[in-house]
Amino acid sequence: MTTPYGSILYFAVLFAFLAPIVIAGLLGKRMPVYNAFVTLVFIYMMFASNTIQAIALIIFVFWQLALVRLYFNYRQKNNHGGIFVLALILSILPLFIVKLQPLLAANTTMIGFLGISYLTFKAAQMIMETRDGLIKELNSWDFINFLLFFPTLSSGPIDRFRRFKKEADSPIDPDKYANLLNRGIFLIFLGFLYKFIIAYVIQTNAITGLEYNLHHHVQFGWSLVGYMYAYSMYLFFDFAGYSAFAVGVSYLMGVQTPMNFNKPFASRNIKEFWNRWHMTLSFWFRDFVFMRLVFWMTKKKFFKSKFTVAYIAYFVNFLIMGMWHGLHWYYIVYGLYQAALIVGFDLFERWNKKKKFYPKNKVTNVIGIVITFQFVCFGFLIFSGIFDKISF
Repeated sequence: MTTPYGSILYFAVLFAFLAPIVIAGLLGKRMPVYNAFVTLVFIYMMFASNTIQAIALIIFVFWQLALVRLYFNYRQKNNHGGIFVLALILSILPLFIVKLQPLLAANTTMIGFLGISYLTFKAAQMIMETRDGLIKELNSWDFINFLLFFPTLSSGPIDRFRRFKKEADSPIDPDKYANLLNRGIFLIFLGFLYKFIIAYVIQTNAITGLEYNLHHHVQFGWSLVGYMYAYSMYLFFDFAGYSAFAVGVSYLMGVQTPMNFNKPFASRNIKEFWNRWHMTLSFWFRDFVFMRLVFWMTKKKFFKSKFTVAYIAYFVNFLIMGMWHGLHWYYIVYGLYQAALIVGFDLFERWNKKKKFYPKNKVTNVIGIVITFQFVCFGFLIFSGIFDKISF
């Protein structure tokens, strides 16, 4: 299997195939048929050495297409909540089985493939927006094009169907595309810096040695602190680098895929952090889990306090987000930890509005950034799973 953005050779082949798209874009033309051909080529490269995953991907695409198409047709005349829930469960079912697989004795890896999480988010999003009446038309080609857009197929960012379709259907302005091309090239080079230089240096010169120290209990306390910061930096530069590649290549193809990171370690509080870190995932959970849960609990009048509703929704939201990463205990604890931080900060904000204890100025902004960074890094220490690998 060829790992997307994993080698210089991959980029050489990629740029060769993208050259006609770039030339056409500078001339103000789109090439949907050629784009589809390039997508097939790179999907083939991803799965050529793993036939089982390739078959799983094909079955998955037809499964999601059938579900979305059937629910769309049903929704034109009916709107029963039970049918909506059933369609949503069936859409998420393959991903749920894949996440459950490590805990099962039976081998269920046949249904898993690279990128299944992000494709599931896209498909489930289609069902939910169809329920909301936001998707007025559905063309199977548009859905597959959106689902399998290859720059973001394996690890996001997560785009929205209506935004993607609107842009894909609109004509290209040569001047705007030239700016998009320049930005895309910049992001690709930024990705090289982040992923292949900074993340690599951190991995080889810090994380490897610190993991050895932790396993052999060499200066355990300091090694754990060092590992916490090193892993946090590695996680950011590795993932942000990959995201920069995906967004940059999308730009070269004339599609403005949303950015995934916006200086997250400059966040002054944990709420701001989640508006800067892995933004497309964070916003997806906000819109399709948190807000829906708040609306449902408010409608059912389960609790009188809107704050109680919001806090319960935060815990459910981040618990699901943690479980999405995997059903290991450290992912679940990570999700609950993030929810506790969000709720704790909101309680502090509400208290501070009354007491005026903590003013907002340049000094407290810096203090907030430093404090938030510590809490975020400790969360990533949990997320890393290092506590599951070392003996105490």
